[in-house]
Amino acid sequence: MTVSVDVLRAAFATGSTEATVAGEDLLAGEALTRAAVLVPIVQRNTGLTVLLTKRTEHLRDHAGQIAFPGGRCEDADASPAATALREAEEEVGLVSGQIELLGQLPQYRTGTGFLITPVVGLVTPPLNLRLDDFEVAETFETPLAFLLDPANHQRHQLQIGGDWHEYWALPWRGYYIWGATAGMLVSLHRRLLSAGKGN
Repeated sequence: MTVSVDVLRAAFATGSTEATVAGEDLLAGEALTRAAVLVPIVQRNTGLTVLLTKRTEHLRDHAGQIAFPGGRCEDADASPAATALREAEEEVGLVSGQIELLGQLPQYRTGTGFLITPVVGLVTPPLNLRLDDFEVAETFETPLAFLLDPANHQRHQLQIGGDWHEYWALPWRGYYIWGATAGMLVSLHRRLLSAGKGN
């Protein structure tokens, strides 16, 4: 699916069309921790891309995984969007002045007990990234068209404690985009389809 900036804006102009919570099965007894991420769509001359991070290997949660900039909601954050913008600046140096917020995707529940609000934003280059080397090992950009193509949306299973759990995966050039990050990208694809903006 190839989309333009105008198509993205139109898809979010009417507000959310999905109020449900997507995501993975919760582990027994887990309480939900609220979090938010920025889904940063970068406006490149060669086409739209999505900025992704690879988390460092020593982190307690989701170490080494591919992720969007984001983190736990704090009491001082006025909204999930405020959390996403704060975390994006702290983790990779994106500043709010270069981000046009479009809207939110359905909240995503992870099997590790997080309830994540994905906030979609258009990012205007140049990207003068400054990585928090405690949390972020590296960043890279993947073409939005690749991520929105259902031919690239793989469904896999993982056994945890004797139970099988399904998850999405979108492998790209040696990067294994899976779990919550892949699930949110699938949600973005569905949002565009439900708005009649893609095929």
